[in-house]
Amino acid sequence: MKVSTDPKLDFDDVLIVPQRSRTASRKQVELDREFTFYHSSRVWSGVPLMVANMDTTGTWEMSVAGMEHRAVTCLHKHYTSDDYKACWRSQDYQWMSIGIKDSDVTLLANTIRKTSHIPNLCIDVANGYTDDFVHFCAKVRKTIGNGPIIMAGNVCTPEMVQELILHGGVDIVKVGIGPGSACTTRLKTGCGYPQLSAIDECSHAAHGLKSGKGKLGLICADGGCRTPADVCKAYAAGADFVMLGGMVAGCSECEGEWKYEYKCVNKHGERWQPNDPGYNTDKRKVALQFYGMSSTKAQKKYSSVETYRTSEGRVKTIPHKGPVSDVILDIYGGLRSSCAYIGATCLKDMSKCADFIRVNRTHFDQTV
Repeated sequence: MKVSTDPKLDFDDVLIVPQRSRTASRKQVELDREFTFYHSSRVWSGVPLMVANMDTTGTWEMSVAGMEHRAVTCLHKHYTSDDYKACWRSQDYQWMSIGIKDSDVTLLANTIRKTSHIPNLCIDVANGYTDDFVHFCAKVRKTIGNGPIIMAGNVCTPEMVQELILHGGVDIVKVGIGPGSACTTRLKTGCGYPQLSAIDECSHAAHGLKSGKGKLGLICADGGCRTPADVCKAYAAGADFVMLGGMVAGCSECEGEWKYEYKCVNKHGERWQPNDPGYNTDKRKVALQFYGMSSTKAQKKYSSVETYRTSEGRVKTIPHKGPVSDVILDIYGGLRSSCAYIGATCLKDMSKCADFIRVNRTHFDQTV
C-alpha cells in the first residue's frame, strides 16, 4: 500500500500571519486583476471571483448582479441557445457552461450561430481525470480556436493540471474534488485532496507552464470556501480565480425551490405567516433548497438515477441571505483587510506576501 505521509492542509488548518505593512488603508488595495491566457488571445480584467454553475446559483439574474462588481458568473448547463440569445450581455462576466455530451456540443454550436459570438467556456464534469475529458477539451479548443477562454475541471493534482493545459487546450483548470458544501464525493468514494494544499500544488504546476509568448497556465479554486477568510486563504495560496457555490446560495438572485412566507392582514393587524392565506398578498423569500449537481435530486431532475452510480451530493435548506451584492461586498472587504494585514497593495501580490502558520483552531465561539 502506497501512502504519502506529507501533511496536506485545508482552510481550517492555517492562518495568514500579519506582517509589517506600508499599506496605510484598505482603500488602497486594488482587487481588479488583468489576465492573459496560455491559449486564448483574449485579455480579461475584473475581480477574479466566480459564481458556480449550479442550477440554483448560476443564473442570469446572478450574472447581472455579479457584473456590477466585476465578478464572473458561470451560467448553469441547462439554459438553451434561445436563452443565451435573449439574455446575453457580457463576454467578460457571463460564461457559458457545458458538459461533454453530444448535446453539449450541439448547444454550443447553436448558441454561436444564434448570437454570432463565441463565449468563454466552463467545461464541467465531476471527474476530470479521464482521457475522454482531455480529448473533449482539446476537440472544443480546435473547434472554437484560440479566441475564447476555456476553463475546465475538476481535478486536484498537479499532473492533471498540466495535462489539461498542455494537451487539452485549457486556459484555467478548475481545482477541487469533494470540498464543496453540497458535495459528498469524499464520503461516498473516499477520493479527494485537502483543498488548500491542492490550490498550492496545482497553482505551482500551472504557473510553471509558459507558452511561447510567456503566458502562464491558471487555476480556479472551486469549493470549500465558507467564509471570506477562506477566500483570502485561497488567493494567498496561489489561486488565480475562486469559485463560490454555497456562499452565494440563498441569495435573492438564485433560482429554484424557494420557501416563502406571506403577509396576512386582518383585524388584529399585519403579520407574516408560512401558509398562503388564499388571497393576493405580498410574499417574501425565507429559504432555498440547495443541492449538489451529483445529488439524487439533480439526477432525477435532469437525467435519471442509474443503478450503477450513487448520489454524490446532498440537499440543504439555506436561509434567505438577501442580495448577492451584500455577500460579494463582504468578501471584498475581507480581501482588502487581509491584504492590508500582510502588506499586499493588490490582489495579485497576495500569494507573494502571505506566510501561513499551522493551527489547531482558527477561531472561538464568540457567543460564550
